[in-house]
Amino acid sequence: MMLLRRLRPLLLLLVCVMPMGAPGAWAAEPLRIGSKRFTESYILAEVLAQTVRADEPSAEVEVRQGLGNTAIVHAALKAGSIDVYPEYLGTIEREILGHASTGAPLEQLQTELRPLGLAIGVPLGFNNGYALAMRSAQARELGLTTLSQLKAHAALKLGLSNEFLGRADGWPGLSKRYALPQTPTGLDHGLAYRALADAQIDITDVYTTDAQIAALDLTVLADDGHFFPRYDAVLLYRIDLPQRHPRAWEALQTLRGRIDETAMIAMNAQAEVKRQPFDAIAREFLAARGQSGASLTSSSSAAGHASASAGTARSGLWSRLTGPDLGRLTLQHLALVLGAVALATLVGVPLAVALHPWPRWREALLAVCALLQTVPSLAMLALLIWAMNRIGPVPALVALTLYALLPVLRNCTVGLSEVSEGLTTAARALGLTRGQVLRSVQLPLALPVMLAGLRTATSLSVGTATMAAFIGAGGYGERIVTGLALNDQTLLLAGALPAAALALLFEGAFGLMAWGLARRRGA
Repeated sequence: MMLLRRLRPLLLLLVCVMPMGAPGAWAAEPLRIGSKRFTESYILAEVLAQTVRADEPSAEVEVRQGLGNTAIVHAALKAGSIDVYPEYLGTIEREILGHASTGAPLEQLQTELRPLGLAIGVPLGFNNGYALAMRSAQARELGLTTLSQLKAHAALKLGLSNEFLGRADGWPGLSKRYALPQTPTGLDHGLAYRALADAQIDITDVYTTDAQIAALDLTVLADDGHFFPRYDAVLLYRIDLPQRHPRAWEALQTLRGRIDETAMIAMNAQAEVKRQPFDAIAREFLAARGQSGASLTSSSSAAGHASASAGTARSGLWSRLTGPDLGRLTLQHLALVLGAVALATLVGVPLAVALHPWPRWREALLAVCALLQTVPSLAMLALLIWAMNRIGPVPALVALTLYALLPVLRNCTVGLSEVSEGLTTAARALGLTRGQVLRSVQLPLALPVMLAGLRTATSLSVGTATMAAFIGAGGYGERIVTGLALNDQTLLLAGALPAAALALLFEGAFGLMAWGLARRRGA
């Protein structure tokens, strides 16, 4: 069909880009390390990766940063999309194993994790617990030092991270234990600190190793009811990891007990206060601890300091925009957008054509597609991870395709409906078959409206594709997710502006195509 011929350049570009957009797609069984979407987890993932690389420079190590909350990273681990990630014992007991209380022996936890194909290992040496914190000046003014005292201050505004609001060891259990009357609002963990500093909220949840506690002069309210369990940092890994990557596992064992709370707070401060890159922070920490002995040569240490200096110097918006990851992120974003629009076209156009003579079925399909548009993108990604048992570009591509389907279907249906019945009747009277009428009359006349649908679908996909970074699919969303975690507005802009520029480029391209079609029809 004429439409498919016009889409051929897009499909060829997709084929060329797609392998490059899926990091590690061609690697021979690399070690895959994951992280959650907060500063400490980013840093620890880099510490794990660099520990392995220092011991075995030729090792294939893939770091999938900022995958989301516990549920998403845990699903990725069970599915085999990652092999190991830093986790906390309290989280494993409450969120993964569903214990009503904590403190179970490690042997019991290992026994319960074994049927899931998972195991716990390498205690890192520090405890990072949940707590509630507020501005010290306000705490002194109200005389607040403990969580139990909050019961008498119902007017205080609580802004809590979305994960904390839903966790069994978060707000539901905490408010019950202390009979707290406040009704909190949900905020991203990184943004909550800015809201607290600006007095838009009074209290937020913190991790006890957060660097912002000291930087913003916050008071941590004492857990006098002993609600929060210990959150000792460990590695949660696939049970077959030591067999598949024996040397890497041996290297990871050297991290046992090597990171204390002071060191972790200092590393978090380097990221959040000094804006150092995660890889430089990890490299500097391992060099200072003499990790892997001779494997960390003077040249690698010098490279770490150079990278750290570059992280400080290259803090301007332009340097962030043109960073070394720009090409990779652009290819990944293009692959997701073009792939989604191409798949939506290949599915949507034939469906619209097939159902055009059947109005009731057509309207029912459009209603289903419209219903899909109401599902929040993060919820859609989480459902697809569960259904497909994997993370990365594939579920992201499926989600984007589902979102792009409505404008493609709707505009194709409208375009076909606007073709005059008299023209199709006349074409059939001339002896043309139904397929010939479709190819020679209906589709050419409907093409401008169909093109407008592709234009809308592409613009929507460019913006929605930024959410793909939450499940390790890459794209400009990587910068946005990291910027949210660090409360770094410059990094947020460095991700948002290229996405906006890409949307404008697509708009211009479709505008030229529409102008060319109009000119050809006018001629």
